[in-house]
Amino acid sequence: MDLGLTGHVAIVAAASKGLGRAVAEEFAKEGCAIAICARTAAELERTASEIEKSSDQPVFRQAFDVTRADAVHEFVEGVEKKFGHVDICVTNSGGPPSKTFLDISLEDWRAAVDQMLLSTVHFAREVLPRMQRNHWGRLITITSVSVKQPIDGLLLSNSVRAGVTGLAKTLANEFGPHGITVNNVCPGFTLTARLEELVEKRAHDAGVSREKILEGMNSQVPIGRVARPDEFAALVVFLASERASSINGSTIAVDGGFVKGLL
Repeated sequence: MDLGLTGHVAIVAAASKGLGRAVAEEFAKEGCAIAICARTAAELERTASEIEKSSDQPVFRQAFDVTRADAVHEFVEGVEKKFGHVDICVTNSGGPPSKTFLDISLEDWRAAVDQMLLSTVHFAREVLPRMQRNHWGRLITITSVSVKQPIDGLLLSNSVRAGVTGLAKTLANEFGPHGITVNNVCPGFTLTARLEELVEKRAHDAGVSREKILEGMNSQVPIGRVARPDEFAALVVFLASERASSINGSTIAVDGGFVKGLL
């Protein structure tokens, strides 16, 4: 299937590893020029070099913290200067710590809002006016199935990512007339380093092996296993394509059927 993405420019945040890296790799396979960012410069450089080598596509990279509005501004300006335009932006960030309500400080709450919600706002403020001038664009947020079904132990994520979903739905309505679509993609349990951290914490708290916890996760998914990052990335790239031009304001789970709700 020709997704019509050759020659487009795609920004992917927090892309040095995990879901962000899988998404960047998939865009590169489709012929996109890529711009990626992450906090750790060495890891980011390694990822960028590997994507360039495997795809023969140029990769712009810059290490910074996505909670800083000035850094996001500088990054997006750099992308536009290098490639001439910005067509696609995938927002993403690391997840907050797993804590119970009484263990969460006000500083934890503020950090979670900065990390997940305001980082999305920073990117949206930069890319949407540029897309608006070009009368075409795709803004896709990576959230979590927790916006559809809260996950035990992930109170900060359950709460703040719902705000990201509300933001994206509202932006979809506002910018749809300008040829821009805005959608949320919600990973369920997926084989990433973040999942490993969650598994290790749950195993420690329960006093059982990590294999026992992972087995329990697999059993909660109707297809019998957690997802692979490339399966998640495939949907993100499709949503950015010409084939998905009428999908706007949607929140779609990639979870093997984990979410039990109807919507």
